[in-house]
Amino acid sequence: MLKEFKEFIARGNMIDMAVGIIIGLAFGKIVTSLVADVIMPPIGLALGNLDFSNLFIPLRDAYPTLAAAKAAGAPTINYGVFLNTIIEFLIIAFAVFLLVKTVNRLRPKPAEKPADTKECEYCISSIPVKAARCPHCTSELKPREA
Repeated sequence: MLKEFKEFIARGNMIDMAVGIIIGLAFGKIVTSLVADVIMPPIGLALGNLDFSNLFIPLRDAYPTLAAAKAAGAPTINYGVFLNTIIEFLIIAFAVFLLVKTVNRLRPKPAEKPADTKECEYCISSIPVKAARCPHCTSELKPREA
């Protein structure tokens, strides 16, 4: 079983997947920084110096900041952090969409295989290309041109 596991791990697909996960995690950190440090500050400024990461609803007592509520151990609903996470997700999903779209465009189109059926000219049924007689209406078919 150990030998089979080594073969499984050594396959190219497994290594590709591992590289993809590592790059994905790094990309996630970049997007998190992009949202928190680049996108949200101008949006917060436009909304009157609003810091989305500090938006919360205390479930017990009142606290001036999320840090103060966390320090006190108070339960909170951190909807600002949730908004940041949604924006991060949308950016990552859009980037993955663009990547998949580009990869699909670069892939060669599969060659069309020749049709293996044709229509009977008398009853319009689908029949094999090599048929000399229609199995539905029993009409004799014209020989196929080569």
